This record gives sequence, structure tokens and C-alpha cells, in this order.
Amino acid sequence: MREASVQPMQAGNSGDEGRVFMETISREELKGKIDRGEAFTLVETLQPVAYQHEHLPSAINLPPDRVREMAPGLLPDKGAEIIVYCSSPT
Repeated sequence: MREASVQPMQAGNSGDEGRVFMETISREELKGKIDRGEAFTLVETLQPVAYQHEHLPSAINLPPDRVREMAPGLLPDKGAEIIVYCSSPT
């Protein structure tokens, strides 16, 4: 897994309602969320072949070239915390 993952944050009260903001988190922060059993959706962005080879426990696969097609079904709760990561297939 790369050093950073991404998660959406709530929009502020400055006219940003409806917009999604990204925040980078470290591996240690992600591990802490997993260890504490926090509720979030973990998304792996590699192609399905690489995902089948190896991925983090509970991660769902959402390849970048299929986001528009698959995201509505895999990520229906627009208010949920989503953490996205991409690891190297090697």
C-alpha cells in the first residue's frame, strides 16, 4: 500500500454543500481505524486481476476505468466515509 490513502470529508458552511473534499491519511492512521473497528468503506483501485491476487481485508475492488459504471452500486451511501488505496501488483 502506498503511504497515503484518501477519504471524503464533510462540506463546510461556506457555500461548499454538496462538494466532496479529500484528505490524505497515513498507513498508521488507516491501521488505527481498522484496529478500532471504525465504520468506513475501503476501496482498492487496481484492476480485478491484481485485486484477486492480493488486497487488504474487507476492501472492495473499484478499478479506475469502471468507476462511473460500478460506484453507484458499490458505494450507494454518499455520506459514508470512503478510503481509497492503490497498491503495487508487485
